[in-house]
Amino acid sequence: MPTYEYVGNLHVHTYYSDGEAYHAEVAEAALLAGLDFVVFTDHNVRLEGVEGYYGDEERGYVLLLCGEEVHDRTRLPQCNHLLAFGVAEELAPHAHSLSGLVETIQRAGGLSFIAHPDDHAVPWLGESAIPWADRYVRGFTGLEVWNFMSRFKDYLPRLREAFRNVFTPEEAMTAPPTETLELWDALLAEGQRVVGIGGADAHGTRVRYGPLTRTVFPYDFLFSAINTHILTPTPLIGEVEHDRAQLYGALKAGRAFIGYDIPGDTRGFRFTAQGQNSAAIMGEAIRLGHGVTLQALAPGRGRIRIVRHGEVVAEERKVENLTYVARQPGAYRVEVWRDYHGLERAWILSNPIYVEPGAIATRPANETP
Repeated sequence: MPTYEYVGNLHVHTYYSDGEAYHAEVAEAALLAGLDFVVFTDHNVRLEGVEGYYGDEERGYVLLLCGEEVHDRTRLPQCNHLLAFGVAEELAPHAHSLSGLVETIQRAGGLSFIAHPDDHAVPWLGESAIPWADRYVRGFTGLEVWNFMSRFKDYLPRLREAFRNVFTPEEAMTAPPTETLELWDALLAEGQRVVGIGGADAHGTRVRYGPLTRTVFPYDFLFSAINTHILTPTPLIGEVEHDRAQLYGALKAGRAFIGYDIPGDTRGFRFTAQGQNSAAIMGEAIRLGHGVTLQALAPGRGRIRIVRHGEVVAEERKVENLTYVARQPGAYRVEVWRDYHGLERAWILSNPIYVEPGAIATRPANETP
């Protein structure tokens, strides 16, 4: 079964909450960055009439979709921000209970992702932490494993570093928070199916100093950094309802990976599994049998490692592919790290393939994943 790859950003704000641009301006930035889709996630507001294709034949088209970032405004300090996709109702009235909010989204057939679960404070700047506090909650679709703007707060420990890193963010960013990767692995080890995504949390942030104003994190830059790549079984056709269903269906299943495109283009990455008379891709399950061969294929050389429940089970440097025979069940995911400007940086993070003793084969082995 062929797969079609689409790249987009799942965490974007506009003037309708705390962003610095209107939808058309954001769409122009997405076209400039070469994205296929953008999901608007303004705080506690869902707008009608936004979804649709934007662009022209000369520059191409980007699909604009509308989600929501929901949180309880009355709870201080702030916490438990949740990204909701594919729900055609206003969700803010349900924000007082994270578990209730997740259940509401499930009933509506939508997707829910815990946003920036390990967000940290920057005390000297007056930036508070906005973490995932209610960690007993389950049932959500996934985690925002790598949020550019949330992670960037960790590179602002003091004024000197802040001044340098704000104007050269590509030099500062190295990887998602270690504790978030550990959290993801812990949930997977519990047996949870947790989809990992990456996003910009784009606001078009401006810095004002006296009469001077400068946009230090423009939308087009952020759209060229951390994105989510979604693999669909059939191509998008330019029809909004059909294409929305394709993207959200594949994302819900975990047929996706996170790409950090500043060190290099991440399009074309694949993680597959081959078993006895069966095959699988990211997000799918496969029967263990006498063993399952996992293969990671990267679009360039890097340090590739296969991780099971937090343990690195296979690793090789300066390669474009890595193969490993899994002999025990579990959730296996891939990390690809690459050198850029003198530092090794996370480049690609895959979603897991679930190797299960009793799993039903997802696809005949003679079909191409």
